[in-house]
Amino acid sequence: MIGRLFDKLTFGVTLLLALQVPQLADHYQQFLAGMYASTQWQVEGYEATAKAFGYPDVRSMIKQHQHNSEPSVRADARQKLATLDQYAELKLGIAVFANGNLLHKTLYMFTPSRYSYLEKTLDNFEPGLPLTSEGIVFGVIAGLLLNLMLTQPCAFLARRLRRRRAPDTV
Repeated sequence: MIGRLFDKLTFGVTLLLALQVPQLADHYQQFLAGMYASTQWQVEGYEATAKAFGYPDVRSMIKQHQHNSEPSVRADARQKLATLDQYAELKLGIAVFANGNLLHKTLYMFTPSRYSYLEKTLDNFEPGLPLTSEGIVFGVIAGLLLNLMLTQPCAFLARRLRRRRAPDTV
């Protein structure tokens, strides 16, 4: 009886947690879109500067700045390269969230190299229930799988202990 109650409680908790993933994905997408817009504005500024000073592209301008004798110009070039790399990564994320399914979005969000973005998203996250059928289906399936992963090892161990305690019937 306690085992069944525990199983039901575990399923309820895992279902509620799993139903948060679609909501979190929406919040993450909004955060990502803001980062993308901000970074795009910077990159467009770099491109305008490169064009104004006769460089074929931004990377050519940065490459020349990397060889400048002034340390601050070289440091600025490194920062610009980091911004360009971040912009490329954000473009990828925007594409995943524009075209991918919820599983792709979840894998993207929970990639260890992106934990800082996830933490920033969680700072402003408010739990709720998804309003899309994809979100609800994802939540139910993920809740069931989490429940099975948590309860099956316990059920297996309990059965094994019961068999050991039961007298041998030979």
